[in-house]
Amino acid sequence: MPAPIGPGHEQPSGFSDSRSLSEVFEALAEKAEGPISFGQIEQALSDRSFATLLTFFALVNLLPLPPGTGIITGIPLALISGQMVLGYETPWLPRFLRERSMTPERFRQLSQKGVPWLKRIERFIQPRVWPFARRHGDRWLGLLTLILGLAVIFPIPLSNWLPAFATAIIGAALTERDGILMFIGILIGFVSLGIIAAVLFTAGTLITRWPF
Repeated sequence: MPAPIGPGHEQPSGFSDSRSLSEVFEALAEKAEGPISFGQIEQALSDRSFATLLTFFALVNLLPLPPGTGIITGIPLALISGQMVLGYETPWLPRFLRERSMTPERFRQLSQKGVPWLKRIERFIQPRVWPFARRHGDRWLGLLTLILGLAVIFPIPLSNWLPAFATAIIGAALTERDGILMFIGILIGFVSLGIIAAVLFTAGTLITRWPF
């Protein structure tokens, strides 16, 4: 497991690979001949940042998935975000997650649905209006995406789409330190948490008033 960042170290933000994230996903989908594991994806993105993995796993949760799948696909979001909060230098996934896989068809479906959105974001994104000191800002944003990741895991029907969408935007904004896109992602994140809180409050009220 990687160690937390020590004094004077900073977590990398942008891409060292000259290809865009959308191009990497397209290449993976093109070459896929068998099941694609999370470990293979982690390795393909190993020279990139926490933000890139956040964006990828958030996009996975935007697919139409069977009920209960969010528990598995949301765990990487929570783990990666937790490592950001703790100040780890590089992301790490445990073995049981690295061995989880998707069929080539499912990965191509993810690519077909996610890449057009990524390309739109990539045309818009640029370094601007970044209000955070890098290290401390990443930790606070990691805390927000950790909460959003837990919301994705929480088994409320149809509750995981909006937190995952917010996380994808925040992850994309982090890659280039785009403050405007970041605030859009944060706003969507708080709205999604507010909706979930309202649903839980309403459900709790109905349960307490239900005549048994």
